[in-house]
Amino acid sequence: MPSELATQPAIAAPPLWYRDPISCLQATFGTVLAHHGENPLFVLGAGWEFLYIPDDVRPEEFYYPCRYDGDLGRGLAPHHSLNSSWWRPSDQDDPLRELRRALSEQRLVIAAVDNFHLPFRPAFGDVHAAHLLVVHGLDEELGLVHVSDAMPPAFQGPIPVEDFLRSWGSVNPEDEQDAFFSESRIQQRCLSVTVDAPYPDLTRERLAGWLRANLAGFEQPDTPVGWGGTAGLDRYTRELTSRARAGETSALRSLYTFGWGMQAQAALHGELLRDRGAAWNCPGLAEAGRAVESVAHAWTALRMTGAHGFGAPAEVADDLRWHAGVLRGRYAEALASVERAVGEL
Repeated sequence: MPSELATQPAIAAPPLWYRDPISCLQATFGTVLAHHGENPLFVLGAGWEFLYIPDDVRPEEFYYPCRYDGDLGRGLAPHHSLNSSWWRPSDQDDPLRELRRALSEQRLVIAAVDNFHLPFRPAFGDVHAAHLLVVHGLDEELGLVHVSDAMPPAFQGPIPVEDFLRSWGSVNPEDEQDAFFSESRIQQRCLSVTVDAPYPDLTRERLAGWLRANLAGFEQPDTPVGWGGTAGLDRYTRELTSRARAGETSALRSLYTFGWGMQAQAALHGELLRDRGAAWNCPGLAEAGRAVESVAHAWTALRMTGAHGFGAPAEVADDLRWHAGVLRGRYAEALASVERAVGEL
């Protein structure tokens, strides 16, 4: 057993943070933000955009299109000083060294894992799927890793270090029971997150500035990394329908994964606007929040249609086109509603 900081007590268990329909990506970042005393909704709900990066979607629950060279924190929270970076152990003779050091410095770590090897996940011993959780303690004398996972069924507590290592280093093989999040090597990846807190108080003026920036982003047809704005949305849905009609299974596989990020973002942004609309007695802002949430609901229909048509893409092409039209209409309504709300602020 390594002697350096061999026994690391758990950091005080961080608050579990979850919203439906976010993924483990937003849940883990939300947990870290809450641990720092910040309101995750105010941070993760501030930005709203459309961004699709062709050939970038990976079969992981935590995939998110990122324009900032791997800095998922900046991508998730473009209006806040939130940054993150991926890392892997530098020494396979002591793979826990960096994790041990981070915890000794009271820094939470987000780890990529395979649900198949986690005893508290329903998929334990049954289904392989790439997932994220928060590590907040390591006790090598007892052979335990303390983890927090807000995704239902929520869990917070110790697991055997052997289970963690198997999950953290899993090859995550292709699994017919989960066609969307298997076949992506975990590779002992971790995320270090930097929260430059405390953040300024959320005011009407600050929120109005965020909304103007978000609206301007939707008017930009392209970005240096992919398809952006409403023009990018139109381009994406046209190509999705065309590829499905041509029988391309990969188009539907990536839809389910990519769409989750866009859906989660819209859900959080909509909730933030509803929350502040109620708190500040701004009916137009609350109405805009409901309109943005309707975008999230429209993503559900498109994603589920793709998932159920995974085995026969051409047969669901017309349904995908119809749901894509509904989604585009919801975006248009929500953008117009947000623009009106800016005037109210």
